Order: sequence, then C-alpha cells, then structure tokens
Amino acid sequence: MTPTRGLAALALATVAATTMTMTVSPAEAKTGAASDDSVRYAWIKGCPKKDYTVPCGKWTLTLRSGKTVKLADARVNPRQANGKVDKDASTTFAVSGDGRFVNYFRGDKLVVRDVNSGKVRPLPGKAAVLPKGLGQSDVDTMFSPDGSIVVVDYFDDAEKLPTLIVNLKSGKTIKLPSKNNVLSFSPDGQHLLTGRYTDDNITEFVVFDADGKESESQVVPQIVSNNSPIALADDGSTVALVITGSSNKVRLRTYDLASDTVSDAVPLGIPKNESSQRLYWDPAGTLTLWTGRGSGEGEVTSAVKRTVNAETGSTRKLDSFTIKNSPWTWWLPGE
Repeated sequence: MTPTRGLAALALATVAATTMTMTVSPAEAKTGAASDDSVRYAWIKGCPKKDYTVPCGKWTLTLRSGKTVKLADARVNPRQANGKVDKDASTTFAVSGDGRFVNYFRGDKLVVRDVNSGKVRPLPGKAAVLPKGLGQSDVDTMFSPDGSIVVVDYFDDAEKLPTLIVNLKSGKTIKLPSKNNVLSFSPDGQHLLTGRYTDDNITEFVVFDADGKESESQVVPQIVSNNSPIALADDGSTVALVITGSSNKVRLRTYDLASDTVSDAVPLGIPKNESSQRLYWDPAGTLTLWTGRGSGEGEVTSAVKRTVNAETGSTRKLDSFTIKNSPWTWWLPGE
C-alpha cells in the first residue's frame, strides 16, 4: 500500500512480551525452524530527503507473535527498464490473506517466502522474471487467501502482456486477457474477479475460475464500478462493496453478477473518522472490513478490523492497531 492510498503503517497497540527484532540474510532465508506464526503487517520506513520522504532500510514483517523480522534479501528500490534504480519508490510487495507467505523481488526475481519455515523460492518458470522492456515498478502481485496462487499483473503501455495466474503447488501458470485487472479472489481461491474498460468507456466485470475459464461477465452499473473496496464471495457471483458518496455517509451494497442486480444500500457501522481500506468475505459468508482512523491533520493514526453483517451493515470490532513511526508504506495480509 503506497502512502497515497491511506494508512502509512500498522503497529501493535500493545505487546505483552518484549518485541524481538531479527534480520534474515539471504543465506539464512534458505532454512528456518518451522513455527506457527503469521504476518500482521509488512512495512518499510521512510527517511527524509529535502522536503519529502523516501523508502529506506529493509522490508520488515511484524508478526502476530510480536516478533519483527527484517528481510535483508528483499529489494527495496525498484530497478527501472533502463537499468537505473529509482530511490524515490519502493518495489511491489504482497502478503497472503492468511499471513503465512510474502512475495517480493529478490534481486531481479520475484520470490515467495514461507514465513514460518523461512524457505524462499522463485515463482515457477518465466513468471519469476520480468518481460523485456519492463521495470520493477511496472508490475503488481497479489496472493490468493491461502497463498497457493500468485497473480502477476503487468503495466505495459501497449496492454498486450497477459496477467499471469501462478499456481505454486502445481507449478502451472494460466494467462488472463491483458486488459483485465484483478480485483478480488473468492475466499476459497477458486474464483477471480477482474475488471476491464470496454471500447465504449464502460466497465465490465469478468469472473474466471481456477482453470482460467470465464464463469460470469457483466457490464456493471457505475455505482458498482466507481466504488471500493470490493470483495467476491465463494459463489463467484456475489460482490460486496463500500459506497462513499459526496455526503461522506458510508454504506454497504451487494451486487449479483448473474442477475445484474444491486441491493439497497445499508449504513455501514463505522465512525466518521475512519476510511475503508480492505474488504473480504470468509468461507462462512461473513464480511471483514479493515479501516483506517485519521487525525484532524489527515494523518492516519490507527487501523481497525471488524466483521460486517452484509444484510444490516452492523459491525463488530475484532482487532485494532496504533500506527507508530510513520513508515513510508505498509501492507496488510491479503494486499
């Protein structure tokens, strides 16, 4: 998540035990004692440069156990297509929905790290290396909820490079149409919601199954295409989305791709000083929403996780964090 998208970082509000910081070297990344931990958030600090800040230090994982792990093998600044390094930007980074895997550039290759074992491996085949003519800022990645699938989305000017759906278990790579941008996985990882602009300047949603076959498609109304965050359910058709209008009243709607119907809006039970960051369904059909709390000066100071009743909009708080040290960028599990 870049600074312009909202939160700067997440930090633990309280930690019962003393926090332990570790730096994992490339050599140590090959081995590691298996444990049962997961990422709470990934982040990188910012350093002042003239009148602005730049990413610096190492990519860092804050784990649910309270440990902090610095990834010495993770590239921080992206290499451009011309070979130069952009020191004002950070590389793409992704965390699986369960927080057990992370994806990043190790040198010039995209790799996946198992957070518990420490094992690092490149993406299968050509997916690990960027196509000729692209820099490391011209790609975005995304995990399925359980970390078994990685989406590799390229930002080439001609929009000819297909999006890659890489299955880490089978090693198989599926290609999706180049103009379809990935929006959401279903909780079971078996459906993938994408969106594209048509020649008529309208938005079409297309759902693909795990084999890359189209299962649903619909030209969607603007109330659906112009709002976010958005989440696809396990049925591969139901989409939930957060609506924020000019009145700043936050509401929730669902949209059915199969019938092209939008539900009535229900008020979303979050405070006025919070903004929606991430929305997703779980296998039981419950929605979860991450929000950011801001100060009067526009700086986000904390993040809150809540369950959401899709029919009523009522919420229940599950977790919250205070933001510390104003990191340059951060990523939640699932981002």
